[in-house]
Amino acid sequence: MLTRALIAFLALPGMVAGVAPWLLAAIDPWRGFGAPFVGAALYVAGMLMVAACAVQFYRAGRGTLAPWSPPKALVTGGLYRWTRNPMYVGVVIAVCGAGIAVGSPLVGLYAAVLAFLFHARVIMHEEPWLALRFPEEWRAYSIDTPRWLRWIS
Repeated sequence: MLTRALIAFLALPGMVAGVAPWLLAAIDPWRGFGAPFVGAALYVAGMLMVAACAVQFYRAGRGTLAPWSPPKALVTGGLYRWTRNPMYVGVVIAVCGAGIAVGSPLVGLYAAVLAFLFHARVIMHEEPWLALRFPEEWRAYSIDTPRWLRWIS
């Protein structure tokens, strides 16, 4: 199980937030001056959020963040007390941080596209799946916890 969790972490947020932004920044023709310290702080904060979520999925959910090995229990603790999707929030924060660090508008656009795609995935796939898999728990959790942030639900 630990091996699957590590592979899922490296394959999913590792590629989306760990590799792709830097590859895009390298080819960005509009790249200018960045704010390295601000961007690095955001990047690290976002990746720490994602790592904390992966640990929570492994410990409390007894699964991984990967769709092929999902948690066996609904995860509602840790960062999941504040938002139903802290992993996606963390990825977008990390990608934004990468873009700010190197001054890349292309990475900023990538972050916006990710946010849109994450929202669509949550609405069309994840929430209906959770409602079927954990009907009572999901109903109570989804009422009490915002989808994204308290002011963006």
